[in-house]
Amino acid sequence: MSGHERNDKGGVGRVKKGESQMVLTVNGRAQLVVQDAGSYQDLLDRLAKAEAVAAIRRGIAGAEQGRLTPVDKAAERLRSRHGVEGPHF
Repeated sequence: MSGHERNDKGGVGRVKKGESQMVLTVNGRAQLVVQDAGSYQDLLDRLAKAEAVAAIRRGIAGAEQGRLTPVDKAAERLRSRHGVEGPHF
């Protein structure tokens, strides 16, 4: 990173305002992306939602293919996995 990039307060100000992200390069190759915390949180939230939707779709596809687990077996697996005692179905 050049001295100009390290001291570019204007660029940091633009990122803080959420105007853009900055790609920092070394020898012309992208090395880091800098963005404001709010934009980063939005990205994480969108990723979490996309992962949840994908998991739901996999579950629906499995159910449509007959890959289902009876509730008593599923509950026992969860209790065993998490060390929880609870009602038995």
